[in-house]
Amino acid sequence: MRQLVIAERVCLIAHILSKAFGLAGMLLVLPHPEIILNLSQVGESAIGLSMASGGVVDIIFGTVAVSIYAYRTLGLGTWLAFMLPAMFVSLGSELLGTSTGFPFGDYGYLSGLGYKIGGLVPFTIPLSWFYVGLSSYLIARCGLQVAQKPSLGRHIAAIVVGALLFTCWDFALEPAMSQSSLPFWYWEQPGDFFGTPYQNYAGWFGTSAVFMSIAGLLWRKTSIKLQRSQLNLPLAIYLSNFAFAAGLSLAGGFFIPVLLGSVLGVVPAVALWLRSSTTPAQIAIEPVTQEASAASVKVVLK
Repeated sequence: MRQLVIAERVCLIAHILSKAFGLAGMLLVLPHPEIILNLSQVGESAIGLSMASGGVVDIIFGTVAVSIYAYRTLGLGTWLAFMLPAMFVSLGSELLGTSTGFPFGDYGYLSGLGYKIGGLVPFTIPLSWFYVGLSSYLIARCGLQVAQKPSLGRHIAAIVVGALLFTCWDFALEPAMSQSSLPFWYWEQPGDFFGTPYQNYAGWFGTSAVFMSIAGLLWRKTSIKLQRSQLNLPLAIYLSNFAFAAGLSLAGGFFIPVLLGSVLGVVPAVALWLRSSTTPAQIAIEPVTQEASAASVKVVLK
């Protein structure tokens, strides 16, 4: 188990550092090509490699970190009960979206995010839906204390809040990924909300709500009671991914989408993390009584 914890932390740190390195490269290096010319051959190779595959590497590190975390804290079955629906539902939704325009709008992926499934959707996209989606759902579920006070209303609220947190990440992500100096996807017709169609956000909310609902049904007999310290990784994943997108969007002058995502996503996520339990879950053990009722023992004192 100790080795798993070390691997999880190494992957988390690598994920965050690769995000920071990518952000610095896109904000500092690309606008100033003279920096690249002044680098050594090794530096030029490093910049070229980061530009070609940096978007793939950080997503893989994030996926591995969250997968180890989920396996370690939730168990194999519970981890897969979220990961498989998240990846298959999101991939189906993305393939449908890039083919028909539903549910996100008319868009297409450019290079930079790895091999495209069916020539349409990079394989890293369903991975990102999984690891940020699980982080959002766990923060919502634990902050709303679904396991401590289970009810249909709390289960539904966790799905709604989890999908909202996930969608708020996209408020900062869309301008960064589609309208930056190095875009990763494009819109056939720019939308009304700072270049993004409103339909896109409905698609994000609906898709994430679907796989979170499936996971909630599969988890219905599982009591997931995580204390606040156990939510540090999901919160770090959510905040670091939002920060990367926000940095690019702010550099492009997209202040309102970032502000909206911060108010509706970042602030509630931190509040839910603070609201989660700070004490370890208590395992209730029913008292076992031993009864010797088969025969009465009589002691005769003479």
